[in-house]
Amino acid sequence: MKTRDFDYELPPELIAQRPLPQRDASRLLVLHRADGRIEHRQFTDIQDYLRPGDVLVVNNSRVIPARLYGRKTSGGQVEILLLSPLDNTRWQALVGGKRLHEGTEIHITGHDGKETTFTATVTAVLAGPRREIQFSQPIQDYLDELGHTPLPPYIHEPLADVERYQTIFAHPPGSAAAPTAGLHFTSDLLLAMRNLGIILETVTLHVGLDTFQPVAAEYVVDHTIHSEWTSLTPETARRINEAKLAGGRIMAVGTTAVRTLETAACRSAGITGSLQTISQRDAGRGAAGETSNLCPWRPVMAFEGATDLFIYPGYRFRAVDMMITNFHLPQSSLLMLVSAFAGQGLVRQAYATAVAERYRFFSFGDAMCIV
Repeated sequence: MKTRDFDYELPPELIAQRPLPQRDASRLLVLHRADGRIEHRQFTDIQDYLRPGDVLVVNNSRVIPARLYGRKTSGGQVEILLLSPLDNTRWQALVGGKRLHEGTEIHITGHDGKETTFTATVTAVLAGPRREIQFSQPIQDYLDELGHTPLPPYIHEPLADVERYQTIFAHPPGSAAAPTAGLHFTSDLLLAMRNLGIILETVTLHVGLDTFQPVAAEYVVDHTIHSEWTSLTPETARRINEAKLAGGRIMAVGTTAVRTLETAACRSAGITGSLQTISQRDAGRGAAGETSNLCPWRPVMAFEGATDLFIYPGYRFRAVDMMITNFHLPQSSLLMLVSAFAGQGLVRQAYATAVAERYRFFSFGDAMCIV
């Protein structure tokens, strides 16, 4: 399976540059896996595809102002995108600038462009633009003063209200990018769904490096996905399992919620260690002529830590019954996950339909529901 199998043509004008004035006013493409049927709805219609006792699982991670600017001692400009903390003062980051070798010192500048008391030293050179950075003092509590919201590179317009790049349920800080499928929800919509008997549960996955790193390998299996920190509490796991055993279905909001739930189900199934190659193993263990991408349901197990689960066609889903997602970049690991869930052919057809119907794509774009 080649990475180019997940390419598609997208007119640049369909890349949404700003959020809609009303979060839940976006369009919703509904893809039915059973028969390939496609419906065109509004996002508020999402409740029509759920019934009492179903569980809506969202990622509650909050985007941090993770983009910092600074100058090298020699005067060169540097941009730092914080990805994940290693301890109180060390971070893994993407850096932009010239000659950022081990030992290079960077003077952090504030919103006014003036140097602050913070310095950052490159302590390790990793693959590509990744570096380990050591700050002169803990910087987490000062990011609101020094940092900038890291909008994706395909968004070229400034964001008037940075809270529009946060979900309404965002709480624990830690993401370098928003879990964008959740951006469509409003408090009124969630209350309406609760009144219908739909259960809302939250998990946490701090979105990190892979959001900013395209799949460069020629063959999908050769891509190494980077781990992201995630958490599913014992109480949440218990309520999800009880709802499932009572006949409810699990709808994951976004690829991050899918990865969290599927990681928890893999652990429950006794699969230990790295999950990087689970899709390949699943494909190899399928019965001859088998076309289903579903395993028998597995309970989700509470856990906290990193996940390197890489989901692409061949993976057999253990926990998730339905999902909501935005329209993703060509040749991205996110598109591969969606293709694993709905099938490459159906997703290709759905994306072609979305382009023809002028849906809005990517982070501030419209949504797709796969049932």
